[in-house]
Amino acid sequence: MKKTIVGIDKIGFYVPQQYLAMEDLSDARHVALEKFTVGIGQDKMAVPEIYEDIVTMGANAAEQILSNQDKQDIDQIIFATESSFDLSKSAASYIHDLLEIQPFARSFEMKQACYSATAALQMAKDYVLLHPEAKVLVISSDISRYGLDSSGEVTQGAGALAFLVKAQPTILAIDDTNLAMTKSHYDFWRPIYMDKALVKGQYSTGIFLEFYQALLAEFQQRYPGVVEQSKAFLFHMPFTKIAQKALKLAQGMVSLDRVQEWTSHLETATLINRQVGNIYTGSLYMSLLSLLINDEKLDAGDKIAMFSYGSGAVAELFILEIQANFDMQVDSNLIIKMLENRKALSIADYERIYQTRLPQDGSDFLGKPEANYHGFYIKDIHNHQRTYGYQ
Repeated sequence: MKKTIVGIDKIGFYVPQQYLAMEDLSDARHVALEKFTVGIGQDKMAVPEIYEDIVTMGANAAEQILSNQDKQDIDQIIFATESSFDLSKSAASYIHDLLEIQPFARSFEMKQACYSATAALQMAKDYVLLHPEAKVLVISSDISRYGLDSSGEVTQGAGALAFLVKAQPTILAIDDTNLAMTKSHYDFWRPIYMDKALVKGQYSTGIFLEFYQALLAEFQQRYPGVVEQSKAFLFHMPFTKIAQKALKLAQGMVSLDRVQEWTSHLETATLINRQVGNIYTGSLYMSLLSLLINDEKLDAGDKIAMFSYGSGAVAELFILEIQANFDMQVDSNLIIKMLENRKALSIADYERIYQTRLPQDGSDFLGKPEANYHGFYIKDIHNHQRTYGYQ
């Protein structure tokens, strides 16, 4: 009997259509450019318009990949985010409606800082193992906000990814070996009465690296030799430089040849992240997408180790395996054009967009996208209810 393999069959990606260059931010904040481009590892930062939110970005990412048949077959939608705007109604319910998914589908939202997309994928995998004919849509969508002229400003960003999870996937299989870890920390958090996150930057980086070392050591004990078989090692990246820090810690825990192999794939795995910034739940998977479309040394059967981290804190180490013809299943031209065709913002426009807020008091809002905008958008807000349109 053929073993049921479950994983990612399709990947969709969306990033807002404008960005701020680090050159302009460094000039405005009187900070040496190298601190942003080298010290943090960032070149551009995606900036969403006022009529974009986690729902519009998630719907735009998913619309790229779903066929009419997929929409009839999907019976579960899981939305991973830490940018939710409603404490009751899930973002998944909007996605279900906007994409016209068949009505008998379970739809819900998950939260655990930047980790929840991994929890969603693992939950989707377990569901498909029990229901091999099922398809699950996993959405990861976030808007990262820290405040103008704040220490975290350079690590802002916005974007979304969509994954169709099913049996016998064409892109990536999710391996059965995985290990998670939880400890309560206040390294990054956002109380419900605040619209910007609170973060202890150096402390959070330290917790991230501590979790990585602990999980890698325990993973090797439980699954001897498995992680060493991985051709690449990818990380959640609130900023791209953190991946280099983590790989240095792997020296002495695995062979030097293996660390060098992982390091050789790191540049291709950070190319998109450097152009977009931190998208919270999607940052690890944006790195995965970057690796898949940019790295010419990948082959079917190669394994990729994944370190997922969410402040607070939960982390997981797991393994993906590349499937045959994976490179034919990801629309790299669409992704490259999306990034290349974005509009550069001036500092003045960036700050204007940042300071423009959706109503917080029940007032009405009317979304007016620019003429060249294409996709879902917030059409209006009335009686505290968001309505979406498509342009």
